[in-house]
Parts: sequence; structure tokens; C-alpha cells
Amino acid sequence: LNRHSKGRHFSVQAQQQVSYSENEFPDRREAPIISRTKAADVAVASRPQTNSSGQHRIIPSTRSIGTERPAHIPPNVPIESLEIPETKITTLSNGVRVGSMETYSQVSTVGVLLDFGSRHELEQYTVPSTNKTVSTAGVNHLMELLAFNSTKNYDGPEIRNILESLGGATFAQSSREQMMYCVDVLRPNVNSAFNLLGETIQSPIVHEMEVEEMKQVIMFQTMDMMPQVLMGEGLQLAAYGPMDGKLQQLGRPHFCTAEALPNLTADSVHAFREQHLLNSPERIVVSGSGISHDALVELAEANFGHMTASKSDSSKITIPSIYTGGEYRLQTQPSPHSAKEEFTHIAVAFEVGGWHSLDLVPTCVLQTLLGGGSSFSAGGPGKGMYSRLYREILNRHRWAESAEAFTSFHAESGLWGISGSCPPMFGREMATTIVQQFDKLAEEFVTDEELDRARNMLKCNVLTQLESRLVLFEDIGRQILTYGKREDAATMCAKIDAVTKEDIRDIVRKAIRKPPTVSSVGVDISAVPDVGQITQMLGRNSNKRSWI
Repeated sequence: LNRHSKGRHFSVQAQQQVSYSENEFPDRREAPIISRTKAADVAVASRPQTNSSGQHRIIPSTRSIGTERPAHIPPNVPIESLEIPETKITTLSNGVRVGSMETYSQVSTVGVLLDFGSRHELEQYTVPSTNKTVSTAGVNHLMELLAFNSTKNYDGPEIRNILESLGGATFAQSSREQMMYCVDVLRPNVNSAFNLLGETIQSPIVHEMEVEEMKQVIMFQTMDMMPQVLMGEGLQLAAYGPMDGKLQQLGRPHFCTAEALPNLTADSVHAFREQHLLNSPERIVVSGSGISHDALVELAEANFGHMTASKSDSSKITIPSIYTGGEYRLQTQPSPHSAKEEFTHIAVAFEVGGWHSLDLVPTCVLQTLLGGGSSFSAGGPGKGMYSRLYREILNRHRWAESAEAFTSFHAESGLWGISGSCPPMFGREMATTIVQQFDKLAEEFVTDEELDRARNMLKCNVLTQLESRLVLFEDIGRQILTYGKREDAATMCAKIDAVTKEDIRDIVRKAIRKPPTVSSVGVDISAVPDVGQITQMLGRNSNKRSWI
């Protein structure tokens, strides 16, 4: 007894009735009583079907399902009688463009895409209407956070409560070239939601208190920014370096920097909107998925049809940037969490064509062919394991934490490259391995198997993504804003199938003739070669870059 209870005093009778381990109940001072009951021995009271008067309970009319179809629900009709979904585009009299595709779903995604972004920000801008000079650097980051706040007729909490009652969700996103606002809402409520969207874009009341609150959010976001994001930002700044002592538009920071944050005010937001939005209806695209085109045109006309264009030439606002190549190095502070392993992040990139280049689709095929990812496959075992970077970097080198191909496209230019992360002591090995991939692509054709897999995977990714209502909405809007039209999926798939291995090699050879761009971020980046050393690894002397 003492051997089992280690000093605890239990009755012999309790020990005979119950068998237990001392590790199961370490804090009990008496033997536990365990009872077992069969399900058949338990009497379950049935739920009463009638009320106290003996009559059947009546479901309230607001919850009952009647025999008649509500007017806002489309009727069930034979599929043969429905139009095949296609993209429809209409241009309003003032230049606002409207594009949509009906998907016959019960949820609609509608929104507005605007032809401006962080590349159009300025350190100093004089507002014509007030002759006041303000800074708009970082204002797109701020506007993204201020979206769906106070307007002319509603304050921020009211807008959020109304959208919640409508069953809607809001999104706002800024990039270097475009700004997007959208609402995802139940189809019967799309009119009310779109009117709120229109008011948010056209008549926001930007309170200084809200601006200061969002500036605090920006400060916290900056402090907690992922090293991969910092690496990508640094790559962009180095690729389009200053010319004649001035920042190029594509070389501007996208996120608001700590230096620019104190200069942001409500006047900055109003000045940027006056310059790029209020008198430029031709830079607005209204997009929608899961809504009839006529209904969306009517909403766009009611909310944006009254806008008038200014006499200024908006084409002069976007100034083409010139690729320079270069280097960005950022040594970060160690993580306060001692158990967290620190990695060095490296990216090497070259210039490729932009959105209007004939090399756009072959470059996307090349990115898919290289593939890659993290050493931990979050999408399930084997995801992407047959891509080249998985086979030749992640599966061969134990120190490789991640290796991935990436692209970044803009109107006049683009970047294509390979990024990787590893423990700090293997920085040189990672850079060397990345350079070897560029050399191999330039010297040898990719195999037919690799090319077929990459083309099929890219088509699969495109078609799968377009099944999403939100992605479809965004694709319609961005294509119209960029090209003035939208290519259907069949045309895109035909272009992907037309890519050859000769196209892949030609793109690589053309890209690596230009100077590389290198970005490295980490606690210790001393082992990472500089841009001159990487240029020499690629078989060129840095003096050849004097033509820039």
C-alpha cells in the first residue's frame, strides 16, 4: 500500500474498488471514485414540440421559410437561359470606366481602383488652391489606413456599423502605382454599400485626431516589419537609385518612413487627393464581380458621373524611372526572443520588361519554373518540391532556410530575381548558390519536363485564382486601368502555352547583361558579398557598369 500511495493514507476497501496510478491524480488526498454509465441507461428528455397551451410552437415570420421567393433572390432558371459570364466595359461621359463580370453568386464584390500610388508622392508639393506647401511622402500608406473612416454624412463607427448590418467587409490597398478600395457584400445590399464606398472616396472628413491615431499605427507597423518586406523595399530603392541627386519615382519608399512620418498631416491627404483624384475621372475604374453590368454602370453614374476633368495633363504626373542597379544593406537589431533563430536574407535581381513588355508572360513562366519556397512546407508535404530551386538548393544544402524566385512589375520596367535566407555564417554560400542558378539558366536550356510543368502550373494558378470573387474583381479593375481592356483566361493560357525554352534563355541572357541589384537584411550580414563581388561572380567587371 505504501509503495503505491507514497505516504498517502487510503482505505483498503477504496484501493480494491478503484485501480489508479499515482501519476494520474497527484494532488488528491483520497482515492478517486470512478463511475461508469452506459448510454442506454440514461433517459434523455425529448424537446417539447408544443407550448403550454398544447398548441404547436409557431416560428416567427422573420425566420420562417415561405413558399414564395423573396424579390431580392434571383429565380432558379435553367442554365441554358443564363448568359455565359463575360467581362463588360463601359466608359461614362466624363471618362470613368466601368468593368464587371456576372457570376450569379449571392455575394457581390464592388470597388474602385485609382491610377495613383506611392511613386507619385513628393517631399514638397504646393497646393494650387491654397498656395500652401506640404509633404505627401508616405501619404498612400496613411490613406490606406484611413479608408472607411469619417465622411461628410457619417463618422467612422457609423460606417462600420452600417456595413456590418449590410453583411459587408471592406478592403483598401495601396501599391506603387495604384490604389484600391472595395466592398464585399450580400447582393441585396450592394446599392447601399456602394453609396458608402462612393462617399468614402469622394468626401472623407480627415480629422487630425484620426491622422495622429493612424500615424501611431504606422509607427508600430514599421517597428514590427518583417525582414523579407524590408529586403524587398531595399531591393526597389537600390534598383532605381537616385538620378542627378533626386529620387526616381520607382525608387521611392512605398511604406511611410520614420523620417517622413512627422510631416504627415490632414493637409497632406487633402493635397494628394486634390492633385490626383478629385479632378481626374479618367484615372478611375469602377470594377465588380457578381453583379449585373447595367446595375454597376447605374451605381457608377450616380456616384462618380458628376466629376469633371481638369485641363491639366495628367500624363505628366508619371515620370518613367531608369534602372540603375545597386546595393542595399540593412543590419537589424537582434530579436528580444532568445529562442528565435536569426537568419540572413539575401536577394539578387535584374531588370526585365514591365506590364507592357512582350517578355511579361515568359518571365512569369520562368518564375514558376524556378519556384521554391521555405524549408518548411506550410501548404502540405511535397508542395512545390519539383521546382528547380527546391531540387537544387533546398534539398541539397542543409543551411538553406528558404529560396524563392520573385517578380515585380511596373508600367515601364520590372524586376526578376531569386531570394534566399540562411544562418548568418552561410551568407556567402547562399549568394554564390543564387548566382550559380543565373549562370545555369543563361548557359543551358531548361528541360522539356520543367517547361511543361511550369506552364501547366502557371495556368492552374491563374485559373484557380480567378475562381475567387475578390481576385476576379481586382483582375478586371487592374487590367482596365493598365491596358484599357481585359484579356480573357483563354487568351492568357494560349500565351502561356506559346512560351518556349528559347524564350526563357533569351530573357535570362538579356537580363544579366545589366548590372545586378543586391539586397541583404539581417542581424549579421558581414558574410554576404557586396554588389561588386557578385558582379565578378557573374563573370563581369564592375567597370562595365559605367554606361549607366
